[in-house]
Amino acid sequence: MITLTERLDKALRISSWAHEQAGEHRKGGDIPYIIHPFGVMIIASEVTDNEDTLIACLLHDILEDVPSHIYDEHKMITDFGENVTSIVKDVSKDMDINDWREASESYLRNLETKASDEAIIVSASDKIHNVLSTIIDYEKIGDDIWDIFTTKNVDDQLWWYDSILNVLKQRSAPTLLVEKLDTYITKLRKISNKS
Repeated sequence: MITLTERLDKALRISSWAHEQAGEHRKGGDIPYIIHPFGVMIIASEVTDNEDTLIACLLHDILEDVPSHIYDEHKMITDFGENVTSIVKDVSKDMDINDWREASESYLRNLETKASDEAIIVSASDKIHNVLSTIIDYEKIGDDIWDIFTTKNVDDQLWWYDSILNVLKQRSAPTLLVEKLDTYITKLRKISNKS
């Protein structure tokens, strides 16, 4: 069960504000972006009640997606400390790498070799929510869903999620998260006729 502390409430407010300031919405619609970090936190709360991990769930996309003049690493350290910021950095793609595949492979290497156990939970929860959202959107708009992704290709998305799943298994991520992600990847593969 999640206990809404002052720090958690502050993280929820900052995440909502920062993504709104950046003009972000969920892919494929006008749904406020905060639905994603909040969903990630709910998923993670099934396996942990660690406040820093839950805060990192709420902030996990800020360093990657929000311009630094709106909210940056230094502000995050001031607001939430080194540990939260370290978790968020562990689950952020290197935005200096322009090629999608190279950036993804760099993320996977970091997740496999350097990321903290808390970051493993955040990453798993993030991917679970992303796959679930893709399934829901696919059921509404079909193959047009792939146009919202960088590579516009279902095979790339399946490669990405399968690769994350393999790393999560290697890192002994919580079984519940591994099983959920595996189930959703199987469903995505089936509905997109890639099974």
